[in-house]
This record gives sequence, C-alpha cells and structure tokens, in this order.
Amino acid sequence: MTPLELRASLGLAGVYALRMLGMFLILPVFALYAQTLPGAHDHTTIGIALGAYGLTQALLQLPLGMLSDRIGRKKVIYGGLLVFAAGSFLAAWAPDIVWLTVGRVIQGAGAISAAVTALLADLTREENRTRAMAMIGMSIGTTFAASLVLGPLLSRYIGVDGIFVLTGVLTLAALAGVKFLIPDPAVSRFHSDAETNTARLPVVLKDAQLLRLNFGIFALHAAQMAMFVAIPFALIKHGLDKAHHWQIYLPVVVAGFFLMVPAIIYGEKKGRLKAVFVGAVALMTAAQLGMALALDSFWQIVLWLTFYFIAFNVLEASLPSLISKIAPADAKGTAIGVYNTSQSFGLFVGAGAGGWLYSHYQNAGVFGFAAALMFAWLVLAASMRAPERVKTQMFHIGDAWRGDANALSARLAAVAGVKEAVVLLDERVAYLKVSQQQWDEARVKQLIQETH
Repeated sequence: MTPLELRASLGLAGVYALRMLGMFLILPVFALYAQTLPGAHDHTTIGIALGAYGLTQALLQLPLGMLSDRIGRKKVIYGGLLVFAAGSFLAAWAPDIVWLTVGRVIQGAGAISAAVTALLADLTREENRTRAMAMIGMSIGTTFAASLVLGPLLSRYIGVDGIFVLTGVLTLAALAGVKFLIPDPAVSRFHSDAETNTARLPVVLKDAQLLRLNFGIFALHAAQMAMFVAIPFALIKHGLDKAHHWQIYLPVVVAGFFLMVPAIIYGEKKGRLKAVFVGAVALMTAAQLGMALALDSFWQIVLWLTFYFIAFNVLEASLPSLISKIAPADAKGTAIGVYNTSQSFGLFVGAGAGGWLYSHYQNAGVFGFAAALMFAWLVLAASMRAPERVKTQMFHIGDAWRGDANALSARLAAVAGVKEAVVLLDERVAYLKVSQQQWDEARVKQLIQETH
C-alpha cells in the first residue's frame, strides 16, 4: 500500500470502529438500564428500543450509499455521523422508554457503512482493495469484543446515559477525522466490488446460495439481539452484579477468538470451508438449545456462552468469505449490500421478538426461538453447494484503452486457473475469480498490461 492508501484504510477503519463502538457498548447493559425507565412496562418495549436502530439502518444504508455516488462520499458521511451523534445525545437525555426508542431510531438513520466502503474504494487501488476492506472487518470484530468488556465497566462509572454521551462525543471526533485525516479522492466512480448496483439486484436476489447466506446473517444477529435481552438478567439472577458482567464476557470472547482462528485457516487452506461453516452453525444450534433448556446455574451460562462465541466468531469471519466466493464477480458489492441489509433487519426482528418472548415465556421462549432459527439455518447450510476454492483479484484497465471489453474478458477467462473474468470498461477494472491453489498470474498481468 502507498502511504495515502494506508492512511485512508486505517482512518476509515477507525471511523467505522468509533461508530460501531457506540452501537456495541450498550449491548450488554441496555436491557438492565431500559427497564428502569418510565414506560418500560415489559420486555417487549425494551426489545423494540434495543433493536430500533436496526430497522432504520436496514432501510437507509443502501439508499445512502447510492446517494454518495451523486453528491459525494464525504457529504453523506458527514450527514450520517451528525445524525448518529444527535440520536446518541437524545438517547442519553431520554426521560422514558419512548424517547430512548426515538434516539435509537435516529442513531440507525446515520447509516454510513455503504458510503464509507465506497470512499475506501475511491482511495485504494484495485490490487489493495481486499486488504483495505479487511482492515474495516478487523476493526469491527475487535470493537465488538472490546465493547462486551468495556460496556459493563463504563456503565458502572458513567452510567448507560453516560455511554450514550460518550458515543456522541466519539462520533463528533470521527467527524473531525473524516475532515482532516481522510484524503479527498482525486476521482470518485462506481465500484462493483464495494457498492450496490440496482441492475444486478435481481441476479443476487434469485441466487439460492446467496439467499442461504442472507438468511444466515439475519438469523445470527436476530439470535444475538434476543440473547442480550435475556442473558444480563440471567447473570444477575445467579448473583453477578451488572458491573462485573465483563468478567464473564472477557474469557468467553477471548476463547471464541483464539479457537476461531485455526478453524478459519483450516477451512480456507484445506478447502474445507463448508465443513467448518456447517460445524459452526451446528455448534451455535447446540448453544442456543442448551440455553433454552439449562440456564439453572452460573457455570451453565458460562458453558453455553463459550460455545456461542466460538460459533459466532467462526460464522462472522466465514460468511463474508463465502459471499465473496459465491457472488458473481461483477456483483460482489451488490451481494454484500443485500447481506448487510439482512443483518440489520435481523437486529431489529431479534430484539423485538426476544423482548416479547421473554415477557411471555422467559429464557425458554427466547432461546427456543433462537434455536429454531439456528436449526433452520443448519438445514439450509448443510444443503448448500461447497464453494469453489477461489479468491477475488482486481486489476486496473488502462484509462486510455478503448478495446473490446467482452473479448478481453474471454481472453482472461481462458487463462489457466481463472474461473471467472469480467471487464467493466466504465470502471476501468477487470474482476477475476482465480483458483486459490494455482493460477497463471503472469499471463493475466501480461494481458492487462497490454491495455495500458
């Protein structure tokens, strides 16, 4: 990476992390806080307040990404961060559950993820794009793990309302970072690997393999939000004060992370990604079923949460890889956009359903619902086709080249080890799916060099 690319990648990963920190910090403490507010008659209202941001985020992230194509990336990011900060400060002030829900709705309306990835694509060359996107993914994972530990600690010293204020302040700091640290792109154009192309939506929405993965991310995050409606109360029931909940989350999250790494490496290197993936869904199903049937002791909670986080980390890491391998080469960004929208809807549905089920059926209802989602996903995952052992490669096409894009696509596709090739002249890029084991990189580069 050039210094500019590295600066853009690290800076935007930081912006993304700061925004997600505000979302994640409140997860382990939100339900306990919300029940103390006027108007929180039952856990249904608590669940709706917890998941409300997911609904507006799901509805707005793709349209705002498309808007960034028209008015500029940074303008959309500025607006989104200001909206998110306003929602955070409103949630901090909220005198009752209704205003807290409104604040969460406004937070979700600051949906900048698509605009951030589009700006990152503007600021990085094709050959470095995957690495840059991976930095954002790593920042999200690290932020989530840290938040489960920091949330209970911060709530002890500054309260949940203080966490919302801190979130707003950090968001304003991210706003300054975008202004002064992130470079302005010399050229801003559409990127099929990072943005949603409405013309490719029908292809993505009809792909049975991608639909399986979209259901999976929906179910995974629905179960996650339902869990955080119930687990904090289970920990308190068994004698652990909320200020010390981090003592449970820290070891299980760390265990999940360290066991995830060898599983993913094995799946990718040995071509066993489907087996690892299905095994993780099965483990998640077992964890949810265990929580539905046996949360009668402190150590049972620890056991099931350990299983949960091992499975969760493996699935969070493997799902984007599967999307990349399965999606058409020129529709990767569209597939990821639909995937992210499915995830956000899962946040909303899971929190709302989890709250209602806890009000009526306690832990058995919440985790029975989650177990049913996981079992349905297990059936779908087991029946999916094993993904090809491929990786995505992108190459810049000479700006002055005016050749036949279809002919070049065919020549690239005929190169040994190339599984799929699409040349998009408007974007000046060739998208390739190549074998992970061996491909004739020299020949591909020779053909691409001829376009310069």
